[in-house]
Amino acid sequence: MNKMRLTLVASVAILLVALSLFPAGAQAQKKLYIGGTMALTGAYAEDTAAVLAGFEDYAKYVNETKMMTPWRNEKFPADVTLEVLWRDDELKPAKALTIYEELKAKGMMVFRVSGSPQALALKERLNEDRMGSTSMSSGPYFLKPPQTIFTYFPIYTDELAAVADWFKENWKESRMPRVAYLTADNAMGKSIELPEMEAYLKKVGYEFLGSQYVPLVPTAPPTTQLMWLKEKKVDLALGVMVNPGSQPTVKEMVRLGMGPHLENKIVFACGTPSHLPIFAPAMGDLGHGFVVAGSFPSLEEPSPGIKFLIELQKKYRSDKRTPNIVYIGGLLEAMTQVEALRLALKEVPFEKLTRAEVLNHGFYKIKNLDTGGLSSTPMTYGPGDVEGVDAVRIDQIQKGKQVKLGAWPLRHIYSK
Repeated sequence: MNKMRLTLVASVAILLVALSLFPAGAQAQKKLYIGGTMALTGAYAEDTAAVLAGFEDYAKYVNETKMMTPWRNEKFPADVTLEVLWRDDELKPAKALTIYEELKAKGMMVFRVSGSPQALALKERLNEDRMGSTSMSSGPYFLKPPQTIFTYFPIYTDELAAVADWFKENWKESRMPRVAYLTADNAMGKSIELPEMEAYLKKVGYEFLGSQYVPLVPTAPPTTQLMWLKEKKVDLALGVMVNPGSQPTVKEMVRLGMGPHLENKIVFACGTPSHLPIFAPAMGDLGHGFVVAGSFPSLEEPSPGIKFLIELQKKYRSDKRTPNIVYIGGLLEAMTQVEALRLALKEVPFEKLTRAEVLNHGFYKIKNLDTGGLSSTPMTYGPGDVEGVDAVRIDQIQKGKQVKLGAWPLRHIYSK
């Protein structure tokens, strides 16, 4: 019996010595997931790959440093590790629903949705489950009613209302400026065709003339649509397009002598998907005068956020840099998800954390989140407040370069 006791004591001693050789975190690792659905197949595959890269790099940074960003003092809990969990939804709403249920079962307490159709399919379920989510899309459907999907750039009507404000401030003629929609022929492009948007344009002093539609990715120049604008003598054309739509449209405008610096004076402005850091290098001087609201900053812009981006890619992607500017979107979404987790962990022990706790003590408590200039303004959320920023950044192509014109306040013209 004494020999058995001695053997037991010796075994316990050996175990204690062995455990002492490992850090405390390795003995009882606490893990939280970030991520969600990623549309790595389909029209937005390149953009989404950049988003995923942003998520992965930000998670590595937080895990290694426990810092939220280089310019913030707050730290992430030292005993909690982040892991990016994702699946390719292939731009299919049905698949996004299946992925959501799978990842929720694995214990995810934050989520992301990729495109508008997936967001619409998931919106009610996310709200029922009290799952806070980020998104790379933005539209009126997030605001009626506002639920648990949070955005980092304004909805398209708010973006284009800001352009209308900027244009009107610089209008020199005595007559009313003429405005029309020149937008993508899909749900995203047509989301600006709201009574509230048309009413706002008329209220601030525009003559509204109607709409023209361009295929999301045109297979031929939109000559007919542009000739309609030309014949109507439109001064400002507003739309929402992706770069494969806006670039050929602007090329055809130039060929037809349409532009703020050409014979037929007109300014063409689009919402965020026509990212200028992509548009400007591709179009050069040919894109002179084109305006985008809600665009990401260029990689040449001197800001803490851009410096951080460059340092992240230098450290984690030295041999496989991600040039697509939507990497910024991935950083913004990851920052938001991780901030929600950090804030919730201040109020609730890790073992008792739930989706609802992360929503109530995390997402809803995000106030003036400093993104280092990567978003138009610092981001704030709350119950009923899912638009993170309160102003719209406006940029223009001038002599082939992206030039920031300033930021204009959100008008919230869409009824909630």
